Amino acid sequence: MTKPEELARRAAQLIPALRERATRTEELRRIPKETIDDLHATGLLRAAQPRRFGGMGLDLDVVFQIATEFGRGCGSTAWTYSVWASHNWLVGAFPEQAQREYWANSANVLSSSSFNTSNSKLTATVGGYKLSGHWRFASGCDEASWVMLGGIGPEGLLYLLIPKSDYIIEDTWYVSGLRGTGSKDIVVEDAFIPEYRAVLETDIQDARSPGRSVHDTANYRVPMGSILPYTLASPIIGMAQGTIEEFENYTRQRVFARSGQKVGEFTTIHVRLAESEAEVRAAQLMMLKDCRELFELGHRGEMPAIDDRARYRRDQAYVVKLCIRAVNRLFEAGGGYALFDSSPLQRFHRDAHAASHHSSLSWDVAAEEYGQVRMGIQLPDSTMI
Repeated sequence: MTKPEELARRAAQLIPALRERATRTEELRRIPKETIDDLHATGLLRAAQPRRFGGMGLDLDVVFQIATEFGRGCGSTAWTYSVWASHNWLVGAFPEQAQREYWANSANVLSSSSFNTSNSKLTATVGGYKLSGHWRFASGCDEASWVMLGGIGPEGLLYLLIPKSDYIIEDTWYVSGLRGTGSKDIVVEDAFIPEYRAVLETDIQDARSPGRSVHDTANYRVPMGSILPYTLASPIIGMAQGTIEEFENYTRQRVFARSGQKVGEFTTIHVRLAESEAEVRAAQLMMLKDCRELFELGHRGEMPAIDDRARYRRDQAYVVKLCIRAVNRLFEAGGGYALFDSSPLQRFHRDAHAASHHSSLSWDVAAEEYGQVRMGIQLPDSTMI
């Protein structure tokens, strides 16, 4: 069986290529074919995919470790990889028939997603549902053969699995950061969704999804909200680490034109570098500790207490808060060089900020929910805890 350490090694070996392709990835506004071929060839996209359907069946946190590595080279690639790989975990939560259909032709299947239901209509019908609507921010949708969309059913929010033949992609992705993720819009017009291709979000959230009876591994015994947002936080950790590495490498060579003094000799630079590195290291350790706790519980078939679930959500948002602080501190000291398109610093800065805007990583929401739970004021009305 392939070990997580081996996958991390494979990921690290791709970083030079990701750095070299980063500018073209932005220009294309999607992940280049060479990178996708690399991801498939290394098997990294199948890390947490169920073994029954050609995956490695490893605990989902290995995806976060790989995404962190990739973030050091290209934020867009890290983000899109993490989305694709976590979706191949999430499909394992669907009924078995949906999984067989999804992986019918190949183990190397990709899916995008969008779960905001504000512009959608889902109607129950014989054998399933009829779906119409418009969804935004479907990262990696150009390369995907399926999409997971949110729809409000009679019992609440449903995750719906839809093949590419039943939707169209609308190119709206002209943005300041994460340009290479190709997070375009999905439009569906009166598509039929069989009942077996729908699963209640609350069933995944409470670790009682249909897929648990199919696989019954730790991956499907963990509440979704306690683990899945690290899919989005882990690439940001990598982007922050990439910022540190680029800042350090460039500053070693940088000289003030007037005095000839090396910028790397300034105490202020030392302090900025030390604090930013400490923040990113703290963020990574926080993520690793949370994941270790969650999967230890999962392997024992136990659920975390509500206080811990609220803490995991708080940590996911705080990890991002730490990383953005670290990126900003170094970008501020990057000088005029940091403004050029040719500088990786400006790209890391844009990408990290763009990634931090995802609603699942909102500090205000996660902090409020955590405080409410700790103070016993009320249980938050949130499906993410």
